[in-house]
Amino acid sequence: MKILKTMTLAAVLSIAGVVNAQVEQSYTLTLEGAKKVMKAATDYAKANNSPGGAIAITDEGGHVILLERLTGTFPAASEVSIGKARTAATFTFESKKLEDAIIGGRTSLITVGHNMLRGGIPLKYKGQVVGAIGVSGAASADQDVEIAKAGAAAKFD
Repeated sequence: MKILKTMTLAAVLSIAGVVNAQVEQSYTLTLEGAKKVMKAATDYAKANNSPGGAIAITDEGGHVILLERLTGTFPAASEVSIGKARTAATFTFESKKLEDAIIGGRTSLITVGHNMLRGGIPLKYKGQVVGAIGVSGAASADQDVEIAKAGAAAKFD
């Protein structure tokens, strides 16, 4: 009888292990988290005299959570910032990596359909991409990156 109970327990644990292997825990960027990222980015932009800039925060699927266009920013910057954030979220690395690859000769990447311009940075929590920030329309492409990095440096509680 004791052997039967042990074998039953082993079978149940074995099945539970299989079920657990088919899903994993994930984290979701909340509106409050996105606001924290946005504040860090806009504070950096203002402190460094950015003439403008559109800042988009997306979830891990590239869907917009927050968008802010600073005064003085050209209208198209909003769409570009969303594209940069979406690229960083779905590729799970900085959009600059793709821009560099194109400049390096891998021009076929242009056909992929994502925004390959630098200024998109994934947002990570416990090693997992939970979203991204994209910036466009600051003083330069380098300042777009600086603002995005400032936002991505925000710490989640």
